[in-house]
Amino acid sequence: MTTHNATDKDKILPPETHTETFLPYMRDVARCEQSLQELNQMWRIIEASAKMNCPAEAKSILPTMAATRSGFSRLERELVSSLAHEKVCNVLAEIGTKARYVIDIVVRNLFERTADVGFLATDRELCNFVAGLTDSVEATRYRLREYRNKYTVYDEIILLDTEGNVLVQIDPTTPLEHSADPLIRQTLESDTYVETFRATDLRPAKERALVYSRRMHHPQTGAVIGVLCLCFHFEEEMAGIFAAHGDPQGRSNMLLLDGENRVIASADALWIPPGSEVPVNIDGQPRLMMHSGRQYLVRTFASEGYQGYPGPAGWQGQVMIPVDVAFNDSASDTLSQLAPEVAEGLLAHAHSFCPPLHDIMTAAKTIQRIVWNGQVMTAGQRGEMIKLKTILDQISETGNRSNELFAQSIHDLYQTVLVSSMRDAEFTTSLMVDLLDRNLYERSDDCRWWALTPELRSMLAQDQVSADDSAKISSILAAINRLYTVYTRLFVYDRHGRIVASTGDALESVLGSHIDQTTLEAVSTLRSAQQYHVSPFSPSNLYDGRHTYIYHAAIRALDQDAVVGGIGIVFDAEPELRNMLVAGLSGKQRMSAFYVSRDGRILSSTDAARPVGGTLEIDATMLQLDHGAHRSGVTLHDGQYAIVATSASSGYREFKTSDGYQEDVIAVVLQCFGAVNEGGAANSSSAFQLEQDVAVNRNGEDLEYATFFSDHSLFAIAAVHVMEAVPYSEVLPTSMGSRPEQIGILGLEREGQHRDFIWVFDLGFLIRGTRSAITSSSQVMIVQHGAHTIGLLADELHAVPQFGQAQIIRTPFALQGESMLVSHVIKANGGQLLIQAIAVDRLFAWVVDGSVPHPNALELVPQDTGAAPPPQVEALLAA
Repeated sequence: MTTHNATDKDKILPPETHTETFLPYMRDVARCEQSLQELNQMWRIIEASAKMNCPAEAKSILPTMAATRSGFSRLERELVSSLAHEKVCNVLAEIGTKARYVIDIVVRNLFERTADVGFLATDRELCNFVAGLTDSVEATRYRLREYRNKYTVYDEIILLDTEGNVLVQIDPTTPLEHSADPLIRQTLESDTYVETFRATDLRPAKERALVYSRRMHHPQTGAVIGVLCLCFHFEEEMAGIFAAHGDPQGRSNMLLLDGENRVIASADALWIPPGSEVPVNIDGQPRLMMHSGRQYLVRTFASEGYQGYPGPAGWQGQVMIPVDVAFNDSASDTLSQLAPEVAEGLLAHAHSFCPPLHDIMTAAKTIQRIVWNGQVMTAGQRGEMIKLKTILDQISETGNRSNELFAQSIHDLYQTVLVSSMRDAEFTTSLMVDLLDRNLYERSDDCRWWALTPELRSMLAQDQVSADDSAKISSILAAINRLYTVYTRLFVYDRHGRIVASTGDALESVLGSHIDQTTLEAVSTLRSAQQYHVSPFSPSNLYDGRHTYIYHAAIRALDQDAVVGGIGIVFDAEPELRNMLVAGLSGKQRMSAFYVSRDGRILSSTDAARPVGGTLEIDATMLQLDHGAHRSGVTLHDGQYAIVATSASSGYREFKTSDGYQEDVIAVVLQCFGAVNEGGAANSSSAFQLEQDVAVNRNGEDLEYATFFSDHSLFAIAAVHVMEAVPYSEVLPTSMGSRPEQIGILGLEREGQHRDFIWVFDLGFLIRGTRSAITSSSQVMIVQHGAHTIGLLADELHAVPQFGQAQIIRTPFALQGESMLVSHVIKANGGQLLIQAIAVDRLFAWVVDGSVPHPNALELVPQDTGAAPPPQVEALLAA
């Protein structure tokens, strides 16, 4: 996988344009910059010292030192810029996800209100009352309160006549007789709902109210007779959103804005009160914005609409975080908690999830190679070269300090990216379970309200439902189903469980069939109109054999409390659940999302390879969460390194919290970063850190070795035989080699001589008989013995240390014969680390013999890959 995650980060301007702006607020990055500058100055001093004190002796290493200093200067700029940029991007991405959530969840909620007011305005009982066909105010108020008991998002419901006179209301704390609000006239003249958010005499105790109104018609003549007003409990709803998803540390503030960028609702009203005008950041660029004398990072999102409903005009979700606290979050060291092979394997895919990190790692490897080369070039030098002793020691010490700083800086950048990705995945799963609970809350409301339909109650009270009554019931259900399209079928059954009316397809197989006995018993024992029953998530013949939830409510006789039947509503689970997952992902690539049960059974999936009904193989601890809790980690999934995050549903309002219904659902997000590289991961330098032996340097008999990694093991070759190392990318593939350990040729530039070519051999193949994996860390060491020179592939360079004679022992496993390349072992770190020393004479005896012609003597034939030779091969052929 070579493309990185398409997120809001891709829209942000390049890092170099913002480093100076944000660096003063990033203490850790500022400290890193200072350390880099100190090391950069040290490289300059070393180079100047060499030029002044021993220019002749240093002639061979001065070009290397200049390259080191130049590379270090470039790395310093790139590293600081990337650290600052990534931190800014991660903060903006985190607050952006929350800002998008604010507006999305509000719009989804209000969409349901538009459906509610449209349906309730046609309620026959209410229309009869407004038309004057019935006159019981108390009976009507009772019916409205029954509705409010089901749909608890409303704090007031009002019926008015065409003159604005209040006929009935349910809130006794603000008694009304008349309204002069213009929304009355506007609603009477509209053939759809009217959405109003402002001060209104319909809700005199509130500064602003969110009212959904719809005109009502005479049930017999069709004349306009009045207005229904549903007053949404806006303040309570926003408080719930802020409490559940606001910043628990209080560093940022979550806001809902109107079209004029004024605050409608604030998670912290003392900090940024409603009515305040705030700056917005629609395009998501990392600019600082001033509000009330303080600078903020801001993300703003307008509504994208939901199922054709655009949301209130101009409304926006926004999150603001002061820049002086934006980067102060102390995150746990996630990297140290990972298995080393997983951490290093994930880091090997830095190009896919953090391109700047990959660039920094590449630059750091270049610096490491330059320092390593400088050390091997001067290894074993004596006599006049003793003048270089101090400079060489400084090179070694400064190189080690540089490598340590690079490693720590890369660790910090990697940690920033990883923790940010894990938090984003956690919040995404939290959003998904919230969307699910809010959606299914509406389903529990619908079934209970429709069960109160008087026509259904009267017809089912008869001993047997006639064909005419069945047709009437089906007509009522069809009218409801046209308004509520999240259901594929609504059906009604009698007290014996026989389905007497239904909407949807395949009616001939549905009508007359019976619901299962378990469901019938559960519905028959429901004690009140507030209770409902939900079937387990499983395949149903009422949903074409697919998995779904079916919500049931008891239908009771009008004149008594006896259960005379029930209503079932078949949730269109397949598209609806998947749409919630897709909405939560917000277009993020390389992410898959699931709803699963506690035991990992899949309820919905965005991964075609893992269908509904299957089991998601995931660590069981990720599913053992308390209600409302979330967790994230790094795992191996489908042969990929991946972040996994889970959140457990916690219910919404009374749904799953106090209504007696329990059905735990876990949202899971998996974000993959790249294939597991068996044997190809980078080696941990910290695990192979060499300690200085006190016995070394006591006499002139100490030996210097060039150390390197192959197949996760540390090897050494006497430094006197090593000329330098070059990146594997310089190797030219060719098909002329007859031996499998020959992997290509390498061109060497000889001072004052023509270009020479050497064979490159795979050391891993020579040792274990299988090809080495090529990674971004792969290097080719140029090794010389006598008149012969070869290239030797290594996984990664390590160091050029000195060892005493006493540390070098002959291995007891060395056999007499050319095939045993390791003849000695170096005991480092007091014997805690064993380094395998390659016997150079055996190595050359094995690879250089009469069957291997010199590459200069042969016609170069690039490997036939079906494509044109690369430019470097063409140049080599021309030479």
